[in-house]
Amino acid sequence: MEGEHDCCKNKSGERGFKSYLLVGIVALVVLVSVFQSFQINSLKGNVVKNQVTGNAVGGIDMNGWTDDERMQYEHHGILPARLQQNNKQTSQVGNC
Repeated sequence: MEGEHDCCKNKSGERGFKSYLLVGIVALVVLVSVFQSFQINSLKGNVVKNQVTGNAVGGIDMNGWTDDERMQYEHHGILPARLQQNNKQTSQVGNC
């Protein structure tokens, strides 16, 4: 009986280290996920702001466009006729 207790005493030190290691890894994963959730929210905010205002980097100024002209450009890549006259170049996406 005495031999069984000696055997269990040696394993208790390993169990303590493993549990600390497990808690440390879980805490690290939680910290990384919280940090990345803030990063994702900031990226979403920038994307939504650009979609609402139409001010993407290198984008076209859509001030003064009608809703139909915006829809034609966003879905089909067709510029309004008044802009095509100035540009002399069709910029159609997907041959619609």
